[in-house]
Amino acid sequence: MKAYRIRAGRGIDSLALAEEAPAPLGAGQVRLRVRAVSLNFRDLMVADGRYPAGGDRAVIPASDAVAEVIELGPGASRWALGDRVATSFFPHWHAGAASAHATREPFGADADGVLAEQIVVPQESVFAVPAHLDDAQAATLTCAGVTAWNALFVEAGLRPGQSVLLLGTGGVSIWGLQLAKAAGLRAIVTSSSDAKLERARALGADETINYRTHPEWQDEVLRLTAGDGVDAVLEVGGAGTLARSLRAAAMNGTVAIIGGVSGFAGEFDPFALIMGAKRLSGIYVGSRGMGEDLARFVGVNRIAPVVDRAFAFEQAGEAYRYLESGSHFGKVVIRVGG
Repeated sequence: MKAYRIRAGRGIDSLALAEEAPAPLGAGQVRLRVRAVSLNFRDLMVADGRYPAGGDRAVIPASDAVAEVIELGPGASRWALGDRVATSFFPHWHAGAASAHATREPFGADADGVLAEQIVVPQESVFAVPAHLDDAQAATLTCAGVTAWNALFVEAGLRPGQSVLLLGTGGVSIWGLQLAKAAGLRAIVTSSSDAKLERARALGADETINYRTHPEWQDEVLRLTAGDGVDAVLEVGGAGTLARSLRAAAMNGTVAIIGGVSGFAGEFDPFALIMGAKRLSGIYVGSRGMGEDLARFVGVNRIAPVVDRAFAFEQAGEAYRYLESGSHFGKVVIRVGG
């Protein structure tokens, strides 16, 4: 079978496709035929060395896949041949709170990932996907979908009628927008592109803010909420946005720290947390149980995740470059089978 490997810190050009022997199938494991893989910002971080992966060896990258069960190992009874499943970002975090033990060996970093024609994984590390999703859409559940679900409904505990601020129009933010609207939340979206903001409004965004037109966008959020702020912020920016996100959050609001597109350095006034009774919450994707909850919600509400562009398996390097360009709206996917 064919698989890609990459060396952390060697750049996207180190991504190489090779023929490999299929991994042996052990007890409680399943062999999957990968159909599609969704890329995340973390995959770019692995490439440029900002996220440790593989130690001194080249690692099979990526964590997000939808796949078909094609072989069952001894004692593997959770699935049947032909079942369509999505990988869980952390193969050992099944339910409950995060722990160092549960979040060990994430796919595409400490353990080989999913950018291959076949993978062998523990049967507990995958969950069923909604039947109405095509393969490219289903591949986006693993990281972006679960992260948005965790931020909105687990950490922030949002209820219908409350509000959320979504920074940008990348994968997590657009997933957050779609989940928010299905759950009856008021959604405000930021972007530097009026065209992307128009697309966000078409997906149901109640308010949009161009942060080039409104560089002090937190003030615009306060204006749109009659000075109250939003109940939750999905903070994906990092340096230069965290202080503004805190200002935009309502009293008792949650700022869910999801990523650092502009880096993780930055300053904010802790006194703002105290006076506003606000909460910073680190979101480390989520458990398989959250993935199962997400899949049920997506199925009932017939949500169709936004895939900006799907590349062929042989175009994986181009897919990485396209994600790196930042021009995408929603998710970037690589089709593996067919």
